[in-house]
Amino acid sequence: MPVIAPMPAARPARIPSQRDGAEEEAAAGTTVDHLTETYRAHYRSLLGLAALLLDDTASCEDVVQEAFIRVHSARKRVRDPEKTLAYLRQTVVNLSRSALRRRILGLKLLSKPMPDMASAEEGAYDQLERDSLIKAMKGLQRRQREVLVLRYFADMTEAQVADTLGISLGSVKAYGSRGIAALRIAMEEPV
Repeated sequence: MPVIAPMPAARPARIPSQRDGAEEEAAAGTTVDHLTETYRAHYRSLLGLAALLLDDTASCEDVVQEAFIRVHSARKRVRDPEKTLAYLRQTVVNLSRSALRRRILGLKLLSKPMPDMASAEEGAYDQLERDSLIKAMKGLQRRQREVLVLRYFADMTEAQVADTLGISLGSVKAYGSRGIAALRIAMEEPV
């Protein structure tokens, strides 16, 4: 039995056939001359196609120009020169869709209302409230302040506060209620 040697990886073997002439012609793809001719003959009709899909002339012209550029750079893949116009039309449609998608996305982003910003007066009032709360918190007993900070600012449960501070659950409740009562009194006093 004869031994078959492997073919080199760089160039696979090619079996000649009757279609060799047609394959070489197809491998050439659309020529630059044919594309230039197609541009001259069909630019206006492709512009009209883009105008049906888009609403402004500048975008239509951009889309058609981009379509010709893309077909020019991919002209080797358009094997049949008669299909160049169909390829161009499809490219114009796809680019028009992309332009519309970008435009719609831009409108969605622009149409979102800006977050409500506090006026300067509201910001100053909020700052005064924060300052008075901090001052009132500093006036509490150490355990009351610890319980309130852990319970309401650290968002812990009463059981977690008790475990963190090493005190009973009843003590957490007592320090918490006394601390809130002291804060109410301190916040009502005129500054």
